[in-house]
Amino acid sequence: MSRPKRQRRPEDRPDEILDAALAVFTEQGFAAARVDDIAKRAGLSKGAVYLYFPSKEAMLNALVEQSAGLVAQSAERMVAAAAPGDPEQAFRAVLRMVLTVLSDPEVSAAPRLVLSEAPRFPELAAYYRTHVIDIGQRAFRALFAAGIERGRFRAVDADTAMRALMGPVIAHVLLTTVFNRPGDPQHDPAVMADALADIVLNGLKPRPGDVS
Repeated sequence: MSRPKRQRRPEDRPDEILDAALAVFTEQGFAAARVDDIAKRAGLSKGAVYLYFPSKEAMLNALVEQSAGLVAQSAERMVAAAAPGDPEQAFRAVLRMVLTVLSDPEVSAAPRLVLSEAPRFPELAAYYRTHVIDIGQRAFRALFAAGIERGRFRAVDADTAMRALMGPVIAHVLLTTVFNRPGDPQHDPAVMADALADIVLNGLKPRPGDVS
């Protein structure tokens, strides 16, 4: 007797489509990817795909929301909960979370796609700006403001501080994914985050008691 075929639940289909879309985008590039290829990879008809997502752009935007978007939202929640009490610990905790999550190539895949395609697709860049960058900036502005108010941080320009922090984060993600080579040292994201936080919080100048 043949085993009955497992029925696919409709509520699973959006995730299946997005998994297929990410695979096709990664293999072919966003511009060259076709909805037909995504549908075939997902085992659905093209019409079924359009029931859930009206375009390739909508799929990539949804992938961004599931990855970098959730990271930005988590950072904002962590800052709101912890920064008023101990802004330095909140700073370190947020940085650990961001680096740890984005060090996973599967999580960083959609953000990396947007970074590579943004110059040709400004609407993707605009969506990423609103749903990721603006939220992250808002979180760190609140964090810096709390630290300055409590006398734990010196008065700094929030946007400049944000760029000084996020540049190394992006570099870490790229070096562990796009530019990773066999034999490269595997850095623990939490350890890397603590080292980066120490450099940002204390700067590069020697401090009393440092041994050269």
